[in-house]
Amino acid sequence: MATDPRLARSAPSVSIPPHPPPPPPPLESLPQQKPLVGLDGVENKGPDAGEASSVEDGFKLKFCTVCASNNNRSMEAHLRLSLAGYPVISFGTGSLVRLPGPTITQPQVYSFNTTSYTQMYTELISKDQRLYRANGILNMLDRNRQVKWGPERWQDWPVGRPRLEHKDDRGSQGVEGGVVDVVITCEERCWDAVVDNLLERGSPLNRPVHVINLDIRDSHEEALLGGKAILDLADSINKAAQEEREKNAIESWTEGNEEGDASFDQRVPDILADWQERWPQFPALWTLAWF
Repeated sequence: MATDPRLARSAPSVSIPPHPPPPPPPLESLPQQKPLVGLDGVENKGPDAGEASSVEDGFKLKFCTVCASNNNRSMEAHLRLSLAGYPVISFGTGSLVRLPGPTITQPQVYSFNTTSYTQMYTELISKDQRLYRANGILNMLDRNRQVKWGPERWQDWPVGRPRLEHKDDRGSQGVEGGVVDVVITCEERCWDAVVDNLLERGSPLNRPVHVINLDIRDSHEEALLGGKAILDLADSINKAAQEEREKNAIESWTEGNEEGDASFDQRVPDILADWQERWPQFPALWTLAWF
């Protein structure tokens, strides 16, 4: 049926009410916090995420992981141990932090203790994002900055001084006092540097510390495997320490009970030998030193 357009123009306008806003999305569809993803692209889960911890609630040894630049091997192990519930800190023993650059003779060099992982990440993106994404450096730094602020140097660590400024680091709960029970290095020259430095310090705390080296090649793939091996070793050592603690009815095997300390110390070489059979690709060294 035809209509007169003049009548349409003269007709009063009618406002159409807007549609009501859509209901809020269910909680399941809300964006979640960025997961902590390892170098293998797999989300790392720990006790807080519902994954069973590899260490029982209660007694836990305190660990320290060490490599040359506190970026690749020691940080992968730091992450693994912290997600398993262990108190852990990590260091590097080099004079400077060195990361792969455009060529083998042009590394990217940074200072320990004053340069954050985020600063390195941002700078390398601005220099050549394609290169540093392809060689895995950006993924490594992205992981690191979710673990702690920046690389620390072993030789600059004031042993026994409270680490209250590191309370946001993963694994920091339990190592606030600035001492550890076991140091695990990832290269023999790092082991040498740690042992030599402990001798130079002169054992002011008179506190025993087990220093173990696992020879792990400095690549992303070997670091991933080495992190699993270090966690396996930590589980074995912690189990033995807990057994000796219960046997000798002491709160800690480092509280001056000579019988408990000696029993645990004597078991470490055998524990390491058993571990070596499971992980023959990582030759191990061990010594008992003092803080």
